[in-house]
Amino acid sequence: MKHPLLLLLCFVCLCTVSFASEAVGTNPFTPKASLLRYWAQKIPNKLPKPAFLLSKLSPLPPEKSAILQAYVDQNALSDHLPSFCAWANLFCFPQSSPNLAKHDGDSDFVKYVDQNFTNYGTGRLGGTDSFKNYSDGENVVADSFKRYSRDSLGHKESFKNYGQDVNVLSNEFSSYSTKGLGGSGDFTSYGRNVNVPDLKFGSYDNNAAGQSRNFASYSDDTNAGDQSFRSYGKNGNSIDSSFTSYGNNSNVIGSTFTGYGESGNSANDTFTSYGFNGNVPENTFNVYGDGGNAAVESFKTYRDQANVGDNVFKSYAKNSNAAKTTFKNYGNSANPGSDTFKQYGKGATEQSIGFKAYSGENTTFKDYEKKNTVSFAVYKNEKSSLSKTGEGITTNKWVVEEGKFFRESNLKHGTVMKMPDIADKMPPRSFLPRSLAKKLPFSSAQMGVLLKDFNSNENSTLANIVGKTLRECEREPSLGETKRCVTSAEDMIDFAVQVLGNDVTVKSTESLGGSKGRVEIGRVVGINGGKVTKSVSCHQSLFPYLVYFCHSVPKVRVYEADIMDFETKQKINHGLAICHIDTSAWGQGHGAFMALGGGPGKIEVCHWIFQNDMTWVVVDR
Repeated sequence: MKHPLLLLLCFVCLCTVSFASEAVGTNPFTPKASLLRYWAQKIPNKLPKPAFLLSKLSPLPPEKSAILQAYVDQNALSDHLPSFCAWANLFCFPQSSPNLAKHDGDSDFVKYVDQNFTNYGTGRLGGTDSFKNYSDGENVVADSFKRYSRDSLGHKESFKNYGQDVNVLSNEFSSYSTKGLGGSGDFTSYGRNVNVPDLKFGSYDNNAAGQSRNFASYSDDTNAGDQSFRSYGKNGNSIDSSFTSYGNNSNVIGSTFTGYGESGNSANDTFTSYGFNGNVPENTFNVYGDGGNAAVESFKTYRDQANVGDNVFKSYAKNSNAAKTTFKNYGNSANPGSDTFKQYGKGATEQSIGFKAYSGENTTFKDYEKKNTVSFAVYKNEKSSLSKTGEGITTNKWVVEEGKFFRESNLKHGTVMKMPDIADKMPPRSFLPRSLAKKLPFSSAQMGVLLKDFNSNENSTLANIVGKTLRECEREPSLGETKRCVTSAEDMIDFAVQVLGNDVTVKSTESLGGSKGRVEIGRVVGINGGKVTKSVSCHQSLFPYLVYFCHSVPKVRVYEADIMDFETKQKINHGLAICHIDTSAWGQGHGAFMALGGGPGKIEVCHWIFQNDMTWVVVDR
């Protein structure tokens, strides 16, 4: 097996020889030089190579690329992960160092980030700990509290802003206030406005007594992530828990309470607003209030105004005693999803269950204990044998950002419209050199090897992230779609040429000018004369190195448009827009129809190409 240093010497020799025939100061083995030669070979037209794509090439010099490839061959890449991440400009989770192994006094953390608190506040008597701004405004955050406030007495904790406005957030409280007595905990804003959250509470208030917990805002306005409480309030006594706002206005969020209030006594739990106005939420309560005594559970609004999604209570209040559960408004959605109660109140005694307004299309009650007091004030589900109809239920559309989708008629000179936020929300990364990318696993079947290379495991945030990307890459194409995930610029060129031929060019929106503001459309030019054409659009996927999901769909029109400042009428951007003429294969719950009306096949839908995404088109001749 070759040693990295031998490969390095070989590269030095090759570069020395090559310089005799290359311009002085130009290394022909750099990723950029290699890509330009490949581009000229595959796409012989003389059009300029766009800077926005060239800027994404690997910064690795040839000698370091050779070293990393040797590490891969030796199965030793994970031993050199910090160097790999730094040299290649990758997205890698920061390594948190242990902090505050023993904590005795009150603390006031105004600003903190990327810390691992191994033992915090154990056995505290009274006192207050405050985290005013914890990991806010960062790009990638990985924080953990291994043991927080265990066996404490009358201890107060306050997290005013935890992980707010973060791009990729991984937070874990392994054990929170286990066996605590009295005291209170307050999360004023937890994980708000995060792009890819992965929030975990391993054990929360288990075997505790007289505790009061308040989540004023939990994971609101987030996108494409997961949050979980593995065990919440188990064997607790007189625990008061309040989630004022949980997952509201979030997009494609998974929420799991594996165990909630199990075997608790006199619990008082309130979810004032759970999953309000969410898009495709997935909420699961595996075990909720089972074996509890004299509990009061209240969901004031549950999944109200949400768009499709799935909700499951696998076991709700099973074998409980004298519990009272109330859903004031459940599933009142503009576009209903799937709601399932598999075991609701089974084996419970003296149970009071009330749904003041229950609305769903795909609702199932399995093993429903009918001997308990059950009240449906308004039950709206025509397919259920328990169905009752009622008036007074109103629905609103899930709110899609204004300007994210628009009609083709908007693309004309003088139109005033809202520009959506077109900024790239992904962590900054680069492509790997093709030779290195080909050596690394890129499939669900090889997830274990991939995670090992990145010093991670199957339960990690990284596993969730790469798993979702790989599943999207491996899914069957939709009707008429041609798709491929590319791990190098060369792969992207190959796919574009395969679909469109070799006389192609690539375009993108020029800048962020006008983003999130009112703009006026200036000069508009239709690619291919504005006729229905083919294109290949490539969108970033979240992965440690740069990966693009590229696809071609039939019947599109592509436009370039000058973007003008609404007030000054000066040009501030040059935008690229794509209009999908055939939407018949789209789901009824697609955000475009939520925003524009209509439905699959009834309207065309246009959108801008966002920052760092791109579209390949045939050159106009």
